[in-house]
Amino acid sequence: MAEYAELYIDRGSDFNVTIELNNDDTNLPQNTDGYVVTSQLRKSLLSVNASANLVCTVPDAANGYIQLSLDAANTANIRPGNYFFDVKVIDTSGSYATSRLVEGVIYVTHGITL
Repeated sequence: MAEYAELYIDRGSDFNVTIELNNDDTNLPQNTDGYVVTSQLRKSLLSVNASANLVCTVPDAANGYIQLSLDAANTANIRPGNYFFDVKVIDTSGSYATSRLVEGVIYVTHGITL
């Protein structure tokens, strides 16, 4: 089952968040070595098109850290409001299993200076 998270993006600012993934069985960090990570932001659960594709990196695979980011130019193009997102991974180390590890809501706040 995916972990739930609520995140905030300040429109017109750089967005960067690091998420630590833990193994459900042991509650120890989940090794993400060999994972391909993707994440999208959508206005509703029924939206056909993504409002943004988050940039996903794995800065510390051994400790289960993944990083989601968008630069200020991209966040400036997202209308303020509530969005749904998830983080999916493909384990390329052998099984090629696809999993949804994180899901939740991203709140995009109004910016005054863009």
